[in-house]
Amino acid sequence: MADKETAVMLIREAQKAREMAYVPYSHFRVGAALLTEEGRVYTGCNIENAAYGPSNCAERTAFFKAVSEGERSFRAIAVVGAGDTDQEKYAAPCGICRQVMAEFCRPEEFEIIIANMAGEYYTRTLGELLPDGFGPANLAGRPDV
Repeated sequence: MADKETAVMLIREAQKAREMAYVPYSHFRVGAALLTEEGRVYTGCNIENAAYGPSNCAERTAFFKAVSEGERSFRAIAVVGAGDTDQEKYAAPCGICRQVMAEFCRPEEFEIIIANMAGEYYTRTLGELLPDGFGPANLAGRPDV
């Protein structure tokens, strides 16, 4: 698990990323900071769309940025989400984000730091948030993969 210093650093980065969110509809800003095995940090924010379906969560934005830069190994992610008037709230990753994490992370080792704007937080592993998840191991041995 990430030590307190690492968790606090990731939370601060996620809080900064949250400020870049494009949320004209929900007004619910989310920021994420993703830590690679090598110690690099990639941030992301949520980006809404009037058609809703094309919207993208902060967690996936961070993952897609990192993967597009060649990263494939990750240790932890901090997620900070709140509306403009509910700064003490927490926002755990949605199901789609958890599934994206399962593509690249070991469920029992990958740490998700769920924080609020005050810096208070709790942690869960991906395995705790996505029990019995479907991932690459489920496809192992298939001739068409």
